[in-house]
Amino acid sequence: MGILINKNTKLVVQGITGRDGKFHSLKMKEYGTQVVAGVSPGKEGENVDGIPVFNSVENAVKATGANTSVIFVPAAFAADAILEASAAGIELVIAISEGIPVSDVIRLTPILKQNGTKMIGPNCPGLITPGESLVGILPGNIFKKGNIGLISRSGTLTYEVVNLLTENGLGQTTCVGIGGDPVAGLYYLDLLEMYENDPETEAVVLIGEIGGDAEEQAARFIAEKMSKPVVAFIAGQTAPPGKRMGHAGAIISSGSGTAKEKIAAFSKAGVPVAKEPSEIPLLLKKLLQKEAGS
Repeated sequence: MGILINKNTKLVVQGITGRDGKFHSLKMKEYGTQVVAGVSPGKEGENVDGIPVFNSVENAVKATGANTSVIFVPAAFAADAILEASAAGIELVIAISEGIPVSDVIRLTPILKQNGTKMIGPNCPGLITPGESLVGILPGNIFKKGNIGLISRSGTLTYEVVNLLTENGLGQTTCVGIGGDPVAGLYYLDLLEMYENDPETEAVVLIGEIGGDAEEQAARFIAEKMSKPVVAFIAGQTAPPGKRMGHAGAIISSGSGTAKEKIAAFSKAGVPVAKEPSEIPLLLKKLLQKEAGS
């Protein structure tokens, strides 16, 4: 079952005739995702490996019933592409594009909410429900169907941790890369609630990093509202204050947003925090065994 996407997801790719859009469209289709349409203004009537191309998302939705969109559009035009998808009735937008101005994301967020459109990203790798649907740039071969949900601000750490889970026999329900920008769509609280309500998800891995207070908020949510076990990992434990480390949101300022503070918040909430990614499978197995024995 998983969350957000499944075998019934119908995907439209905005920017499908560009280099990245075309490459990843074929990869998503090869995985088994229902890639029903692409959008590239001025190229309606063409196709990419049998995927029909339309001038607009509205045309694509009318012709194919697409309900999800992935954005492979340059940053300067990405906000308009997201809003176009929302106006056409798309339920979920995955914004892969990097470098979208924060002011653009702030501007479009209330419009998406008003239209009932959910967004993952921007500057994210996307998401996958293993064996059913992949939307984004994730390497599908490392994922395995199972009962673990995963949320991460880091794309590369997502791949590393998922590979460790799979190698240890811990398959996944849905894995979501939320991106590392300071302002984004669905975040920890939204996704944790979805995992809590998903009958197939038995435990969750949360991968955080320095900067902001999203992890501290997540810790409070877990303590107050979650019945399912969670294991966390915080990246950037040796990062110096005042220096951005990789992501735009990964910066410690005025003594807040440190790894120490985040780890303390999770520990207070009863969430085990792995010292390094390789510890995550062992911590998960211990929690699952405890759940099974209680």
